[in-house]
Amino acid sequence: MDLQTLRHSTSHIMASAVKKLFPEVKLGIGPAIENGFYYDFEIPQGITEHDLGRIEQLMREEINKDFRFEHEEWESNKAIEFFKAAGEIYKVELIRDLAQEKVSIYKHNGFTDLCRGPHIASTAAAKHFKLLSTSGAYWKGTEGNPQLVRIYGTVFFTKEELEAYLKNLEEAKIRDHRNLGRELGLFDIYYNEAGAGLVFYLPNGAVLRKVIEDWEVREHTRRGYKQVITPHIMDKKLWQTSGHLDYYQENMYPVTKDNQEFVLKPMNCPGHILIYKSSLRSYRDLPLRLFELGTVYRFEKSGVLHGLLRVRGFTQDDAHIFCSQEALESEIEGVLDFVKAAMHKFGFNDFTAELSTRPEKLIGERVDWDAAENILEGVLKKKELPYRINAGDGAFYGPKIDIKLKDALLREWQCATVQLDYALPKRFDLTYRASSGEDLRVIMIHRVILGSLERFVATLIEHYAGKFPLWLAPVQVAIITIGPEASDYARKIKAELDREDFRVEIDLRDETMQKKIREKEKLKIPYMLILGKKEIETQTVSVRRRGMENLGAMDIKKFVDILDKELVL
Repeated sequence: MDLQTLRHSTSHIMASAVKKLFPEVKLGIGPAIENGFYYDFEIPQGITEHDLGRIEQLMREEINKDFRFEHEEWESNKAIEFFKAAGEIYKVELIRDLAQEKVSIYKHNGFTDLCRGPHIASTAAAKHFKLLSTSGAYWKGTEGNPQLVRIYGTVFFTKEELEAYLKNLEEAKIRDHRNLGRELGLFDIYYNEAGAGLVFYLPNGAVLRKVIEDWEVREHTRRGYKQVITPHIMDKKLWQTSGHLDYYQENMYPVTKDNQEFVLKPMNCPGHILIYKSSLRSYRDLPLRLFELGTVYRFEKSGVLHGLLRVRGFTQDDAHIFCSQEALESEIEGVLDFVKAAMHKFGFNDFTAELSTRPEKLIGERVDWDAAENILEGVLKKKELPYRINAGDGAFYGPKIDIKLKDALLREWQCATVQLDYALPKRFDLTYRASSGEDLRVIMIHRVILGSLERFVATLIEHYAGKFPLWLAPVQVAIITIGPEASDYARKIKAELDREDFRVEIDLRDETMQKKIREKEKLKIPYMLILGKKEIETQTVSVRRRGMENLGAMDIKKFVDILDKELVL
């Protein structure tokens, strides 16, 4: 028995309990998911947190009585008649969608469900479970369909595993970037006033964003990239040529003015293609690496918007490498090396890859897709980067490698992507003059290192629980005065730290030292300097490190040395 089977079986136990508690309920689907399971229900009166406890109690009764799961195969007509008589309209729809002569049925304790299985032998194996939350979900995930109630839960083989997971969930709540973003003055999203999915960076967030962007520019320049800037809005015809109108139109924002149709760019690649085409290129120009911190706009359905993780306007550290066939592998290797260096710099040491292959809707030739997939897989093997195949999830113009990093709670986050594209260079007729004098087709590599900066900032917030390392902290040092007589000395110390390019704020308010310290701790500022009469007399600073660690008194030069050493770690 594997964990997926246990979780799916527990979703059936939950559905059975819900049906007992609400006899009029209609059943949707109940799959296992990455960290647990869910089941969708049509519950006319809705559900409360109190109801979850009642459902759990009924589940425990079934589990303690050790009911066996029984598997049967029914003729589809019989199954339709059974579920129709029970008022299970969604099950009837599923059976008709299957269009099979027979369907798989599972039963336990008088509860009957449509399911292909497999299941655990009996309910007793599911005793280490917990119901977690509820949400709304459209039937079949399609807006316009009935909205159902989705109940989430989790289950493990042992009590210890369950307790560890629930502890992790509590820690995840503490680290939630949406709450910390407001508490730390990083960002906000004004849903009603400005529109959903649009991010406003507050002063501290703007500093954090600038620190990341400055690092990006330095590192790209060091690796031979040339920075460019392209318009936020471009003619619709450009997106027809690229194929985005055919394959991505539902996610695009159209704009019409003076009878001309424009599009807010959802991608940066067509703009970089136009820059490539702006002059004749030869083999001497290749590889040409064009880099942009490009803001793009994509229409995401309101139901999937989530803090900084799913937004409608975001910035990518986007680059496109135009190169010859011979240089492809080395360029892709260079991108993966860049990704590895970036992950270590930002404090992530555990990451894997997914190789996403051709989707159903695509452009380009089969032979090019085969070549591209083989090249990407070959590089992954050569770099000994663990990967899994994500069949059918490639971009419409080419396969891709997605890098998944793991944070402090071992949760996976999407960051870097490398896409190999033979199709768009053909559509835009991109060529270069070879050393032989003939014109050859250039090949494109689409890639991001951190990906969406918004999503990456969310990742950093949750990974560090807002306690950023010194180099990323929006405010690195807070100066706290004890009494008004320390104001001039505090300004002098701030000026010295300003000259060393540290990010410093000074608190001259007539408040108690304890209150000021508590406030700075809540803002998770790495260092505090306490300045009073004693520090003025000795020309020192009393240093506290985040976490209430008292480092004692020292002169300002020694404190600067501490900061400098920490910055190079």
